[in-house]
Amino acid sequence: MAKATTIKIRLVSTADTGYFYVTKKNSRTMTEKMVKRKYDPVAKKHVEFKEAKIK
Repeated sequence: MAKATTIKIRLVSTADTGYFYVTKKNSRTMTEKMVKRKYDPVAKKHVEFKEAKIK
């Protein structure tokens, strides 16, 4: 079977609150690690979220 084009990833907060989002990305077109600026409700502000693997 062929490898799936979209994979699930985990976006972990850089504010070290432990908060994370789960999203999908196309692994063929986005080969680098994803970085998004999103809201962290624990820190109560917008911070950068970096890609990590889902365990």
